[in-house]
Amino acid sequence: MSPHHENHHPTPVTTAAPVHEHITDALKAPHLIRLGGNVVLARFETMKVYAALGAVRTLLRRGRIVPGQTLVDSSSGIYALALAMACHRYGLRCHIVASTTVDSVMRAQLEVLGATVDQMPPSQNLKLDQERRVRRVRELLADRPDFHWMRQYHDSVHYAGYREFADLVTAALPDAALTVVGAVGTGASTGGLVQALRETGRTVRLVGIQPFGSVTFGSEHFSDPEAIIAGIGSSIPFGNVRHELYDTIHWLDFRHAMAGAIGLLQEHATFAGLSTGAAHLVSSWEAERDPARLHLVLGADTGHRYAERVFARHTEAQDLRTLRPRPIRTLDELRPPWSVMEWGRRPDPATVRPGRRSGTTGVEPVSPVEVTP
Repeated sequence: MSPHHENHHPTPVTTAAPVHEHITDALKAPHLIRLGGNVVLARFETMKVYAALGAVRTLLRRGRIVPGQTLVDSSSGIYALALAMACHRYGLRCHIVASTTVDSVMRAQLEVLGATVDQMPPSQNLKLDQERRVRRVRELLADRPDFHWMRQYHDSVHYAGYREFADLVTAALPDAALTVVGAVGTGASTGGLVQALRETGRTVRLVGIQPFGSVTFGSEHFSDPEAIIAGIGSSIPFGNVRHELYDTIHWLDFRHAMAGAIGLLQEHATFAGLSTGAAHLVSSWEAERDPARLHLVLGADTGHRYAERVFARHTEAQDLRTLRPRPIRTLDELRPPWSVMEWGRRPDPATVRPGRRSGTTGVEPVSPVEVTP
């Protein structure tokens, strides 16, 4: 083992592992792995278990759903599995309107768990795929008004489960200034964690990651043909993204996220997904600029569903140590392959109109508009 990989931190003494009553309890807690002196990775098998469990428990407690009822939602993969497992645990039925990107392994798991799977046909782009999924959900609700639409992209109930993750972070990491780095996606994981941590009085900076082509932070006019946008960004507005929580935003193309994922496996023997790779690359740069601050990287899932599109192409990967972002001040300056902007906890660009320059966004605030689910 080279000195670069040597772990100078003592291995903690652990007690006997608990016996869990259900697999969701075992899956929800991440492994905390030190990637460097001031960088810790929270690596999950599927982080969405927190969102699904927290939402289902809250809805049951409030009486908005009852055992035996069918929960329906649209998903590109890991939320679908998390919701199916939560339904399995609490005696609920599950109906998933699945993205065309859901593979046969994921579909088989869902079906064995008892979920009904409606999978969208192949499409030219993921915007069309997402629009088809929403249309199908609406058709189901029209036919079956007893179904409950989970609305993972828009119902803030999905923030609830991440308070438990925040408690874990508080207990495991030193009470010091913290930077959280993670893909924005639906907004619930980064937003839910950081909101809960800030409520404790802790100083927390939030660094969000977006792909080019996502409407969430204004890069929809770019196209990245190789991008796997699902789970990192969105081609339709997500109501659960609270833009005012984010301090910094990085936009990365597929090749840079791939470099991060391959680099994470090469350097730290950690097999994780594309969003984790993007977060690893971003955190490496952020931590280098601010070595006194602790950085927590969110690793949402494993690398299995990226085996062919990312890891089988490892010889094509760039050396992440040679990659640097292009700092920008306004969205007008946004350019691939990697840009970074101090967002400064600004509001949603969808609630502003082009006009006089205002701060870093280069737009003028207007009244909020309704976001269509």
